[in-house]
Amino acid sequence: MRKVMDMTKHEVIFPGDLKLTVEDGTTLKEVMNDAGINFDFPCGGRGRCGKCLVRITAGVGEALAEEKKKLTEEQLEEGIRFACITKVHGNMTVEFLSDKNIQHKILLSSLDRSAKVEPHITKRYLEVEKATMTDHRTDWQRIKDGLTAQGNIAEITNNPVDVLRTVPDLLRQNQHKVTAVVYNNEIRSLEPGNTTDKLYGMAFDIGTTTVAGFLMDLYTGQQLSVASTLNPQTQFGADVISRITHVSNDPNGLADLNRVIIQAINKLIGEAAEKAGLTRNDIYAVSIVGNTCMHHLFLGINPRDVAIAPYVPIVTDSIVVDPQDLQIEMNPAGKVFVLPNIAGFVGADTIGVLLATELDESEEIKLIVDIGTNGEMLLGNKDHILACSTAAGPAFEGAQISSGMRGATGAIDHVTFGEELTYTVIDDVEPLGICGSALLDTVAGLVECGLMEDTGRILKPEEVTHPIGQKLKDRLIEHDGSMAFLLEETKTKKIMVTQKDIRELQLAKAAMAAGIQLLVKGYGIEVGDIKEVLLAGAFGNYLNPHSACVIGLIPRELEDRVKMIGNAAGAGSQLALLSSGEYQRCGNAARNVEFVELGTNPAFTDTFAEQMLFPEPNE
Repeated sequence: MRKVMDMTKHEVIFPGDLKLTVEDGTTLKEVMNDAGINFDFPCGGRGRCGKCLVRITAGVGEALAEEKKKLTEEQLEEGIRFACITKVHGNMTVEFLSDKNIQHKILLSSLDRSAKVEPHITKRYLEVEKATMTDHRTDWQRIKDGLTAQGNIAEITNNPVDVLRTVPDLLRQNQHKVTAVVYNNEIRSLEPGNTTDKLYGMAFDIGTTTVAGFLMDLYTGQQLSVASTLNPQTQFGADVISRITHVSNDPNGLADLNRVIIQAINKLIGEAAEKAGLTRNDIYAVSIVGNTCMHHLFLGINPRDVAIAPYVPIVTDSIVVDPQDLQIEMNPAGKVFVLPNIAGFVGADTIGVLLATELDESEEIKLIVDIGTNGEMLLGNKDHILACSTAAGPAFEGAQISSGMRGATGAIDHVTFGEELTYTVIDDVEPLGICGSALLDTVAGLVECGLMEDTGRILKPEEVTHPIGQKLKDRLIEHDGSMAFLLEETKTKKIMVTQKDIRELQLAKAAMAAGIQLLVKGYGIEVGDIKEVLLAGAFGNYLNPHSACVIGLIPRELEDRVKMIGNAAGAGSQLALLSSGEYQRCGNAARNVEFVELGTNPAFTDTFAEQMLFPEPNE
């Protein structure tokens, strides 16, 4: 007789006195994911980035080799470990290092652009005629006739059984006074009495890192409230490739990523509605933008092929979905409007940016750049628009940078080089690390102060000859066999930019700069012909344009033409929500944009290599 052994169980306690019973050998990452704890695992839980730090106050085990490489002796003694690779082998108490009040900075501002309000969903109040001995029309026919008599509806084209079932009681219990919820000549539902005063919707921008939702009055176009959160998919990786890998390698991967983003959307709907004194049932329309991977994951479509040559998405069309099909918690009579994609790595968020900036109606040639893990670019005017995407990597968002972090409380966000080095910290607290905008400032300062060669090599102190660089050369320190630039030394860590960090930035900026150069060449113009450079997205909104031009991310001659436009993708989502005409325009624009595949462009490799160098500083 074979003996079946019970798996050993342990209790793990998390902040908030959350107690979980888990099997021996389970990683903390697995525990947190299963429990729905929204924790950030930038490298997808492979133990590489060293960002998923927790403090284990009881039950800490021997540090692993990966932890010993990245953590100081003081941190190891404190019980600080990587959540992604730490396994539970006994009862354990876990603390999160980030203060519970730390807030990530999520960009909610957008372009000020007007459009005609034309709701997708309409409401029609009806006082339905009663049947008589001489009028034998059915209840349903009298409802349809009443709607067509009001105008703007040629003919009701559907006979929904779920709505028909409500008719007998609804008419007779409400004195034949009802409100019809209509979409495209279809009756979606009937409501008792006159409910035409309530018609609201939410526009969403699903970013790789953050999700923002905007609650809108569908009659007036007024924004009533905003709700935002970090994208909970970060627990499966900071970038789209990590998430696609999770989908490909885990049988439940697609379900995992779809489930958590739907939960986040539903949570934001509830928060935004509560702020505005409304309920979920008052939300009749939702619009969605996101990159192609986020788009597919939201719809529950496997994005695997987006990451495999020739990088073709499953669908690029505009999609209108019933909320029940996506498990979106809103009025079931409403609709979800998903904006179209352009290509595998140029998604609906880029179409949202195009819509918000009206590039398709511009007389002047403009360059629009959305800088992030993937850098999407649009170049053109009303006559012709080119689009491309470059794999910039996570450097701009602080990932894979030694002291990097997202733009949150404690992040150094801007650095100024002068007689002395100064910096600013988000929320004016003790610095914890640097975010992408500070990384750009620091590298630009190294370039301008002669502390670094054009190849990206940080100089040794004795090699510095620049007068300002001479005053800052004491900040040049050795780290892992090469030089680094020290920004600040706290009680627990050195916040610095290492030689490896600069290589990461070079790869990212070279990819973006090469994309710009090849778009310009493909369009048949010179860089100087570009009349305006519009920087979209969170990183683009916070970076210093001068720093971006100094390092060669943006051509230097365009520095005085740079304009930050904030969350233009979110603005485009709002426009598509409020106006059926603008939503139709999205589909037309997506079909007319010419996508340029840089990976197959024979000039890309040489252009990329050229752009790896930093430009000579202006005198």
